[in-house]
Amino acid sequence: MSIRRLHSATRYSEIVIHNGTVHLAGQLADDYSGDIEEQTRQTLANVERLLAEAGSDKSRLLSVTIYLKDMAADYAGMNVVWDAWLPAGCAPARACVEARLYSSQALVEMSVIAAQA
Repeated sequence: MSIRRLHSATRYSEIVIHNGTVHLAGQLADDYSGDIEEQTRQTLANVERLLAEAGSDKSRLLSVTIYLKDMAADYAGMNVVWDAWLPAGCAPARACVEARLYSSQALVEMSVIAAQA
């Protein structure tokens, strides 16, 4: 089986496609000045854009790992946006953990695995 890598840099690829499965590198908001809800919206927009490029969409999510800077402060706000974004009946396997993120201003990062359409 071939492996297709899109938007590759020295250390990582934004998208890796193998055997009908799409793996996205950790996605963040484009602008860290917003609150958790705004950063989550931007992060999910990036996820959606990359999934479309890879021939998939949010209805085909298999697994999502969500990293939050502060679980106590941000879990509820992230879930408000997540719940509105996710189509009914399409909930992936999901984990949510508190972690030190790429930037001190980043509040949320998501790592995604999805099936191709």
